[in-house]
Amino acid sequence: MFDGVMTHSTWAAFRAAEPEFAGSVQHRFERYRHHVLATLRKDGSPRLTGLEVNFRFGELWLGMMLGSRKAQDLQRDPRFALHANPGADDSMDGGDVRISGRAIEVTEPAEKARFTQEVKPPEPYHLFRVELTEVVRTSVEGDELVVRHWGPGGPVRTRRRR
Repeated sequence: MFDGVMTHSTWAAFRAAEPEFAGSVQHRFERYRHHVLATLRKDGSPRLTGLEVNFRFGELWLGMMLGSRKAQDLQRDPRFALHANPGADDSMDGGDVRISGRAIEVTEPAEKARFTQEVKPPEPYHLFRVELTEVVRTSVEGDELVVRHWGPGGPVRTRRRR
């Protein structure tokens, strides 16, 4: 929320506005292949599923199998939350990272073809481009819990707690 109105941002705009924070978040997602996506079912209850993410062309992308429940959820209601894999040893090295926003399905053949030049998903598939509403990174620094929060139209806010 910004001034009472939900706003959205592209990954490129986020990276331009907050390059250091965006870089740390992207690095955290790129450390592991699989992450957890939360979508909304028809009845409004949450659905959690595994997912791979891609950062390409200045955007964050979500690809999924054709007809998957998570794709159907996003087609019906594009709101989502994406949580980074905690790591193989559960150390949360690099912090706990979460992104929320809207997933916009890409159906134009030229744009999908551009995406598949470097990434070869199993065909056919759904492709979604992410519009951010919130990025949060929680970490432990020394004896403090540090929460960094960014939303479109504002700077990163940092809260520290002992």
